[in-house]
Amino acid sequence: MPRYIIERSVPGLNREILNKAGAKSNEVLRGMPEVVWIKSYVSEAEGKIYCEYDAPNPEAVLEHARRAGLPADKISEVGLEISPDMFP
Repeated sequence: MPRYIIERSVPGLNREILNKAGAKSNEVLRGMPEVVWIKSYVSEAEGKIYCEYDAPNPEAVLEHARRAGLPADKISEVGLEISPDMFP
């Protein structure tokens, strides 16, 4: 299944907003078994969340965002995943 990185701009980002967004996201995901939230990286200082998802296509990612009331400013498909261990 393709993997995507989603960039979300969330002005005034704080823990309360994160808690509500995460709970709503999980609620929506229960009805969308083809979409899997892997993890997210949060920059409160920049008001950004970068989320990693598996989904059949970008449209499914956008539909999840729409149902959850989350922004999806940019969706990028991951073509290759690398790590330091790959480079001796």
